[in-house]
Amino acid sequence: MPDRSDAASPFWRAPPPPAARDAPPPKKTTRDSSLVVGAAYSHADMLKFDSLNLSSSGSRPRTPPSATPGHERTGSASSPSRKTSTRAGSPPFKSYMSFLSNTNDDWTLDEAEDMYGYESDDGDDFGLPSLSNMKRRTRRKAEQSRAQTDNGLGHDDDDDAAVKEQLRRRNSDSADIAIERPMSMYPMPKKSEGKILRPQYKDILRDPANALHLINYPSIPPNATPKEIDAINSRITRINKFKRLLQASTIPLSDLRALAWSGVPEEVRAMTWQLLLSYLPTSSERRVATLERKRKEYLDGVRQAFDKGGGAGGTTPTPSGRGGRGLDEAIWHQISIDVPRTNPHIELYGYEATQRSLERILYVWAVRHPASGYVQGINDLVTPFWQVFLGMYITDPDIESGMDPGQLPKAVLDAVEADSFWCLTKLLDGIQDHYIVAQPGIQRQVSALRDLTARIDAGLAKHLEKENVEFIQFSFRWMNCLLMREISVKNTIRMWDTYMAEEQGFSEFHLYVCAAFLVKWSDKLVRMDFQEIMMFLQSLPTRGWTEKDIELLLSEAYIWQSLFKGSSAHLRGGGGGAENSSSSSSNGGLGPGARGGAQVTNFQL
Repeated sequence: MPDRSDAASPFWRAPPPPAARDAPPPKKTTRDSSLVVGAAYSHADMLKFDSLNLSSSGSRPRTPPSATPGHERTGSASSPSRKTSTRAGSPPFKSYMSFLSNTNDDWTLDEAEDMYGYESDDGDDFGLPSLSNMKRRTRRKAEQSRAQTDNGLGHDDDDDAAVKEQLRRRNSDSADIAIERPMSMYPMPKKSEGKILRPQYKDILRDPANALHLINYPSIPPNATPKEIDAINSRITRINKFKRLLQASTIPLSDLRALAWSGVPEEVRAMTWQLLLSYLPTSSERRVATLERKRKEYLDGVRQAFDKGGGAGGTTPTPSGRGGRGLDEAIWHQISIDVPRTNPHIELYGYEATQRSLERILYVWAVRHPASGYVQGINDLVTPFWQVFLGMYITDPDIESGMDPGQLPKAVLDAVEADSFWCLTKLLDGIQDHYIVAQPGIQRQVSALRDLTARIDAGLAKHLEKENVEFIQFSFRWMNCLLMREISVKNTIRMWDTYMAEEQGFSEFHLYVCAAFLVKWSDKLVRMDFQEIMMFLQSLPTRGWTEKDIELLLSEAYIWQSLFKGSSAHLRGGGGGAENSSSSSSNGGLGPGARGGAQVTNFQL
């Protein structure tokens, strides 16, 4: 083994001396001395901003082979020494965290195929860790455990039962996917915390308008202040305005858009979104038949995609036999990697039922849109729909924790999945050029953002240019994921209320939101150098943001759209400056509350 004691890489760690091991020294493997084994790089580590090339996707650095999952790399510098236990009562499957703590053998690289077999090591383009190495490591661990069991190592009956239960849960209806997501990664199901199914869920399944009769209006606490009382009364009034519109036999979309611009109450959000995206018909007479037809069409599409070439009809498709069913394995592989990394900090997205549902939605959408296929980032865009539509059937719409969707009736999950698929399709239809080859839509948006920033805040634009910061280096993710990596899902849902109220919210208004978002940090950015700017923009301090912050951002975006929409000369840098108008963004003169039904004015300065 080459001597790396003086290596400069922070990821290299010398193996412990043979004397510290109980097992005999592993055999040595000859390898390239320039290859760092066991390193796991994040997006920020890999990206060389000064040499970013948009002309070829093949120039993007790839994650080198890693023996431990990327998201665990922060603890690799001080891993505990390996401990060997031959106790007969221990189960053959150890927990995932226990497995991570015994990885010193990785540095010996005793299997040659692990050195070079990383053709499937696909990392997320936006900073999330790669899971393909965890797949290989957990598969090998499972094989070793099975071998120990076959050799007759002693276990009592209770241990055998626990092992069988782990195996059953761990390989639930799946092969590769279960290996990539070990059983211990799923949270334990909960039946408490008030997250219970509405007794009238069958009526809501038939027609979402039936949920309007089940609204629980907020109550005024006895010790509420006058300001709190006014806020509650205002919310009740707003709910009733939506309710009157949604109960009409023919819903006027223009009025609904004007009302939704300032935000949609969560009690009526699911139905409002489906109407604004033209998924639900505005006529109440057609609503029931349309929902039944579209949901059946989606479920038929799932069966066709997963059961092609075999499989029993009418059963829930599983990916375990996907080779025989003719699935596109490249698409399925990437989806199966990305879904477990979707909103990992939210309990709802850790449950198996949630992840299986998202996998089916993304795969069916990808095979139905071969021009783009599946692109990393689309997995984020489906989650607001899934969360909002699921909340319609639960007594407490705040469902991010405290409830396992797998406990709900299959009819509910099928409806949520189908509705999410069709609404995601409606959204992506307007921005599909963001995801086709070369992603021209995103490149056009990034270029427009650069020009717009120069008009809004010339000082910031010049500073970024002076520090050699290219807009593509930080705003590509903003356009690809619609800022979902920068703000929480709850705040994204509030922002999407306004996007759906806009005629071209996701394709046009989002540009002005990004401009307002960037300019918001101008005072800090102009005092930073290149490295500080990139680190700051990759991890913006938005964790504590509330709906008020989102509404202020949308108000500022509305101002910039009013000034510059259709004014191509300004976006190219011609004409007078916009600095004088920027001061109006702080006085709250325009915004969601002032939008009403007015048309956007295109000022030609």
